[in-house]
Amino acid sequence: MKSQDVLKSTLKVTTMVTDSYVNDLTDAELLTRPGVGCNHIAWQLGHLISSNAQILNSIAPGTAPELPSGFADQHSKATAGSDDPKGFLAKSEYQDLLKRVNDAVVSVIDRMSESDLDAPGPEHFRGMFPTVGDVMVLLATHAMMHVGQWVPVRRSLGKPVVI
Repeated sequence: MKSQDVLKSTLKVTTMVTDSYVNDLTDAELLTRPGVGCNHIAWQLGHLISSNAQILNSIAPGTAPELPSGFADQHSKATAGSDDPKGFLAKSEYQDLLKRVNDAVVSVIDRMSESDLDAPGPEHFRGMFPTVGDVMVLLATHAMMHVGQWVPVRRSLGKPVVI
């Protein structure tokens, strides 16, 4: 298995986990916070979409899908405390946008060589992610940094264990 295959397989597992935790939630349930000071799932989905698109464009400019006007601002740190449903999208919209971003990540991976992965990452990431390959690992696993917060939401809503 090549590095590119490992990256794509990792993203596939991350997507399966993300989808499993969100599929049976309603739009209203996406606004449930896992605890005091935590971001609700709708905001986290928007954050994943906007930040992953930005990260992807920092590696391969212009490859991320265009997001709806104002989307990044709608899911910025400044809006993390908002519980107003009017400020967030329907679950199906988040799922569609996340799929489009993930498809773009796979497309970029498919065009990368081993030497592309070894190239220095974008300057602002190099402290934690020194190579393009390291940044691609971030893209493949970023959602896993958030989905652990979704389990308490699922438990509080009486949802079944899915994984």
